Amino acid sequence: MDEDSEHEAMVEYVWRTYLTTGEFKKEARQRRFLRMLPGEPRCKNCYAPFQGFGSSVVKLLYSKTPSNLNPQMCNACEVFAHTYQGGVEIELSLLFADVRGSTTLAENMGPKEFSKLINRFYTVASHILVHSDALIDKIIGDQAAGMYVPGVAGEDHAQRAIDAAEELLKQTGHSDPGGPWIPLGVGVHTGTAFVGSVGTTDGTMDITVLGDVPNTAARFSSAAAPGQILISRPAAAAAGLDTSPLEERHLDLKGKSETMPVYILSIS
Repeated sequence: MDEDSEHEAMVEYVWRTYLTTGEFKKEARQRRFLRMLPGEPRCKNCYAPFQGFGSSVVKLLYSKTPSNLNPQMCNACEVFAHTYQGGVEIELSLLFADVRGSTTLAENMGPKEFSKLINRFYTVASHILVHSDALIDKIIGDQAAGMYVPGVAGEDHAQRAIDAAEELLKQTGHSDPGGPWIPLGVGVHTGTAFVGSVGTTDGTMDITVLGDVPNTAARFSSAAAPGQILISRPAAAAAGLDTSPLEERHLDLKGKSETMPVYILSIS
C-alpha cells in the first residue's frame, strides 16, 4: 500500500470510528461538557461556545476559539477537518427546518426586526440540535439542519431526530393558541450519505453531509406546511414510529423520477 492509500485508509478509519461507534470517548465527554456551557453561536462540531462566559471557559481550558477560516467551527475542529480531509458513507438521520414564507416576513418587517427574529430562530434551533446530540450541518439563511449519527446520537438516531423536530416546533410556538412566533416546516429522513470534511470554494474546510439523502430531507422541509413534520418511510421505520394515526402523502420532488411517500406529523 502506497503512502496516499495509507493516508486515505487512515482518514476513513478515523471518520468511521468517530461517526458510527462513539469510541472517541474523550471527545464525547468534552462535547457533553461544552454543550452545558452558555453562549451562542457554537462550533458546529464540538459545541464549543463562541460568546459570553462559556467562550472564556473553553479558551482557558482547551484553547478553543472561533476559527479564522470557518466561523462555524472552532480552531481545533478546523485543524481536524484539514488533517482528516475526506469521510465515509454511513447511515444517519437528518433534520431540516425551513422558515415558511420568509420572503413575506422580511417584506412586512424592518431589516432590524427581521434580523432579530431570525437570530432568535438560530438560537432556539442551535440549542435543540446541540442538546439532542446532533452535529450541526448548517444554520444559515432561513434554514437549520442537523445530522444525527450513531456515534454521537446513538443507535436510536431516527427517533432523536423526530423528537428534536417536535421540540423545535413546540419551542417556536406551533402548539400555542396564538400561533407560532416564526412559521417552520420540518423534514426528517434516514438513509446512507457521505459525511466528512470537504473543501469549499474559498479554500476553507467544512464538515458536512452530501448526497441524495440530505437533498431529499431539505426538500421535505420546503414542502412542509407551518407546524408540519414530514417523515420519510425509512426514518419512520428506523424510529419504530406508529404511523397508523398519521396521514401519508406522496410528494413530487424535483429531480426524483418517482413520488416520495412521507408521513405527516402536525404540531398544533
